[in-house]
Amino acid sequence: MTLSKHTISSVTTVQLGYEYLRTVGRNSFLGSHGNGGSVTAYVVETDRGATGWGLPLSDGDPGPLIGRPLVELIDPERGVLDPAAEFLDYPLHDLAARILEVPVYAMIGGAGSPRVRCYSGGIYFDDLDGGPAAIRANLAQDHAFGFRDFKLKIGRGHRWMDPREGLRRDIEVTRLTRELYPDAAILVDGNDGFTLNGLFEYVDAVADCGLYWIEEPFPERRPDLQALREHLHDSPIRIADGEYDPNVEHVLALAAEGLVDVALMDVIGHGLTAWRRTMPLLQAEASPHAWGLPLKTLYAAHLAAGLGKTPIIEGVPGPNAYTLEDGYVVLSEEPGFGLKPG
Repeated sequence: MTLSKHTISSVTTVQLGYEYLRTVGRNSFLGSHGNGGSVTAYVVETDRGATGWGLPLSDGDPGPLIGRPLVELIDPERGVLDPAAEFLDYPLHDLAARILEVPVYAMIGGAGSPRVRCYSGGIYFDDLDGGPAAIRANLAQDHAFGFRDFKLKIGRGHRWMDPREGLRRDIEVTRLTRELYPDAAILVDGNDGFTLNGLFEYVDAVADCGLYWIEEPFPERRPDLQALREHLHDSPIRIADGEYDPNVEHVLALAAEGLVDVALMDVIGHGLTAWRRTMPLLQAEASPHAWGLPLKTLYAAHLAAGLGKTPIIEGVPGPNAYTLEDGYVVLSEEPGFGLKPG
């Protein structure tokens, strides 16, 4: 099959509903994240009847794309070519891979395994309303869903609790998770809600819990990251950053200096084509931020399996968007992203 025979004939939209396993509570900055919602996806069709669909990167005008040859918009070897079509990054990747009759991850390189380790990103501050028992219940629910590793939101003392009490609760929840799931990778995410000294106190108090990574404890300030690196000494704990409003060049520089171990630019906010450009430049691991919609977890898995350098991804606990088996997203051999809208 070849893309050269195809011309864009229509670009339409469809509303997609999504849901979480439960209502998701607060983090260090934000209130309740709710239990799901709906989002607009785009469906791109060619004059030969091929279709692809996916989430947009941003608002865009599809009108000027109608009647354009597909090969002017996307190259399977590089990604989206025309800036006017960048907002359709994922629909165009889905369309191209469907025409070529391969999964997206294979089309973009197949550098990783189609079985992608995936942690639950859904352990928020539900203890603020239900006590530590709520965390216990959330962990059990996500484990039953198929997760084996967990990311815990920390930083309760930034907004929701007295700083000392919040820190104690962060420590309690971390230690509870380790007690309940001794083999799990435990990742923690401060959503920029920590001071340097507060973070040091937390890290020291859970030193025997074997954290996998510390995510966004504070904004990407070089002196603070240097101090954290020095405090960790030879610890295997990774420093993960670059999710919130990232300066990508700055993140790449911090990674080159050994101050960021895992780059987190969002799978939608950065985009698949941009990740295809960024990954060869990145002197660190990657794990594109995927919170918000379960479909973003599927996108992150294809990115990991396609581009490599991504040993674990964020799972949004919710049905229908991806297949999770014993802690791994298992990608199908179906063309494109392997899903139909709706």
